[in-house]
Amino acid sequence: MPKIINYADLGLIDYPTAWALQTEILQSCTARKQRNRQLAAEREPTEDVQHYFLLCQHPHVYTLGRNGSESHLLADEAELARIGATFVKINRGGDITYHGQGQIVGYPILDLDDFFTDIARYIRGIEEIIIRTIAEYGLVGGRIAGESGVWLHIDTPLPRKICAIGVHLSRWVTMHGFALNANTDLSYFEHIIPCGLRDKGVTSMAEELGKAVDLAEVQAKILKHTGEFFGASMQATKIPILVG
Repeated sequence: MPKIINYADLGLIDYPTAWALQTEILQSCTARKQRNRQLAAEREPTEDVQHYFLLCQHPHVYTLGRNGSESHLLADEAELARIGATFVKINRGGDITYHGQGQIVGYPILDLDDFFTDIARYIRGIEEIIIRTIAEYGLVGGRIAGESGVWLHIDTPLPRKICAIGVHLSRWVTMHGFALNANTDLSYFEHIIPCGLRDKGVTSMAEELGKAVDLAEVQAKILKHTGEFFGASMQATKIPILVG
């Protein structure tokens, strides 16, 4: 049976609500896996595996991964209030990063048992999807050994990150994902040490191209390359948004 990844564009959504929605979907996926194991043991028909991919933007927010250092946030509460940003500690890997409007955030919630159970390969796969996407705009993305994400100008004294990646897995079901700087206001990165790296910079598609990009067009290319990489059909779906 061909694999299907259900995708939805959530638009502008606050970070805690998106995190709660991801968690709810992940828990539904892991519960289905447990039921399927029991059904298989009883030689009963199993339920179809479900995969999801949420796309969105967030109001200004800094998120800190479980292995990150709070000292990498350079703004105190008063400064955060002045710039209209919030700060959230979360359960993904990685250090501190920024999310805001003009940035494309992607949250794949995939059961890797249906693809491959290799977290390094999964992260490299997300990088590859972004590398292929920005290549369509003439941007050459690359990787830096020991660092996740997609980088530009990797052969210069100051490589610049264009896409951050941080993931979390439960029973081989993924959550969290990537943040591609498309039309991002890069001044917000001045209030953090991005990903805890002091010797590297950040950039965006708009910064590199000298003009804003069409976010819907970029998202469509991301979806295309996601389907190609995972060998899956991308299917639009409506996902209920949690309230409160």
